[in-house]
Amino acid sequence: MSEILTITLNPALDVSTSVGTVTPGHKLRCAEPRYDPGGGGVNVSRAIQRLGGTSRAFVALGGETGEAFRAMLDEENIPVSAFEVTGNTRQSIAVTETTSGKQYRFQLPCPDWPADQTERLADRLKTKMNENCLAVLSGSMPGGVPEDIAVRVNRMAVDQGSRLILDTSGAALTEASRNPGPAIFLLRMDGAEAAELSGREFAEPADLADYGSRFVADGVADHLVMSMGAKGTVGVSAAGRFFVSPPKLETVSAVGAGDSMVAAIAMQIAAGQSFRDAVRHGVAAAGSAVLTPATELCSKTTADEILKQVVTREV
Repeated sequence: MSEILTITLNPALDVSTSVGTVTPGHKLRCAEPRYDPGGGGVNVSRAIQRLGGTSRAFVALGGETGEAFRAMLDEENIPVSAFEVTGNTRQSIAVTETTSGKQYRFQLPCPDWPADQTERLADRLKTKMNENCLAVLSGSMPGGVPEDIAVRVNRMAVDQGSRLILDTSGAALTEASRNPGPAIFLLRMDGAEAAELSGREFAEPADLADYGSRFVADGVADHLVMSMGAKGTVGVSAAGRFFVSPPKLETVSAVGAGDSMVAAIAMQIAAGQSFRDAVRHGVAAAGSAVLTPATELCSKTTADEILKQVVTREV
């Protein structure tokens, strides 16, 4: 059984609320807000806890917002290693328009990292990894960090005897897609990110699997998990290719679905289960997350029920 270490370099204090109608130029009287600690890896740790597992969270935090963020994680009994950074931890705002059900999401920027902060990160993070560690680097990256930061973290993980699950975006994902080695243990992306990287659309699971197989053949990653939204998720490795479809679900909020998927996958991999079983659990956890409002994550009870209904086929 491997221990799970989540890594969040660009966390966000999530603020969610609702209002009748979003209109410009007027003061909009919103409902009582909800505050949650968020950001890719943090959400993965919180989802792991909801699914009955445990993890350690390595989080870059700064300023008064960072202090409030840390207190929230303490309240949820999630073990935290805080990496102190300059400036305030950013905020993310989600506003649901109750008359239409539409959700508006606003991401505030975080301060750029100075060069010495990245170097301190490398020294600190190295001490958190060991040969029994499954690391999960998830979420966007702050400005100022090198574009190949995910490749560097993967190399560090391999050197320490750890495995890395990577779920990122933007320049960090682009550089990871060119990873010269060693191979990333598991790389997750969605169909839109695959389309942006490749310059083409993927209408069918088999087409997306073909694209993912190139990453495995080139030694970029050992396993690929590629989501196609409500349609399902493609899994690719040297052992084969498959597509996992969830039952039809009525989406309340898609926030946290990807993080819930990664959480369930990490739990199964850490427990020594197969890649295929891990993706099946991931799809079920993501399905349970879309049934919850605002920034709520997955539910173990609901995920267990959905798991009974997911369908897996070869592609």
